[in-house]
Amino acid sequence: MGEDGDPTIFNFSYSSFLLVGFPGLQEWRPLLILPLTFLYVSIIAANALVIHTVVAQRSLHQPMYVLIALLLAVNICASTTVMPKMLEGFVHYANPISLRGCLTQMFFIYFTLLLDYNLLLAMALDRYVAICHPLRYTDLMTSHLLGLMTTFSLTRSLGVAVPLVVLTAKAQFCKTSVIRHFTCEYIALLSIACGDLTFNNRLGLAMRLVTVTFDLALLGTSYTRIIYAAFRISSGGARAKALHTCGSHLLVILTIYLSGLSTSIVFRVAKTVSQDVQNLLSAIYLLLPGALNPLIYGVRTKEIRQHIEKILCGMQSPQGVREKSQNVRGERELPG
Repeated sequence: MGEDGDPTIFNFSYSSFLLVGFPGLQEWRPLLILPLTFLYVSIIAANALVIHTVVAQRSLHQPMYVLIALLLAVNICASTTVMPKMLEGFVHYANPISLRGCLTQMFFIYFTLLLDYNLLLAMALDRYVAICHPLRYTDLMTSHLLGLMTTFSLTRSLGVAVPLVVLTAKAQFCKTSVIRHFTCEYIALLSIACGDLTFNNRLGLAMRLVTVTFDLALLGTSYTRIIYAAFRISSGGARAKALHTCGSHLLVILTIYLSGLSTSIVFRVAKTVSQDVQNLLSAIYLLLPGALNPLIYGVRTKEIRQHIEKILCGMQSPQGVREKSQNVRGERELPG
């Protein structure tokens, strides 16, 4: 290190790191491994069950259900990006990871998060057409348009995630090799970087503000018009169904955006908050959608729920089938 105390004078940068998440819970780590493993398995199983239901049932091969299945597939990818390394960190206090592995994890974290946002926009467009222009729904929401929306979602997610990773890869990490986080988040990596990081910080903040502001403006406009149109539906049953479906989407939107907002505020404003609390908020932000989304869509969406109940109940017992067939024959033999 030079006389001025600047560690960058030798152009030194760590190429491997130690993830140290939740340092205040060191004594509780062995006890948390089992419940966290159960949480991870539950997230995978719940999301996979809804995806299997949508894929297996031809009646659910419609744009809304396909988009739900895609969203839940992204939830599985997001959880798998975070949870295995997080669990490894509860087994070993210092969890080693290379710079390449760290950047790869960071890419998939932000790619899946952005893909969540983009799929929510696509779902808002689907509901807008279905409720505001019901007679043209089948003509507008074609498989071609669905493919275009999916391609746009992937491209837009890559367009934000790749620059963040490339910019981070060019930074020098010479302060320490210890990342006080359970995963390689952008802000966590920048906290151990050296040199002038003004551009990095401003770019990260600008990308988040532009993305979130633009998306929330579109979502707010779309669902305002959707709810207005739903209240104008003359049929009470159709109106209730439209509002119920939109309610499910709005619950998912609130879950994702509010958890993300709370994390950003704590990281950038509340400097006195302990590292464990910051990491807990990050864990909620990254894992809560994967845990709640299959419950919201699996329970609140009637068509999906009915098919899931059939899958879980399984085949009827032979005795039950015989009794049912006897009852049917008896009903047929009754006069007029």
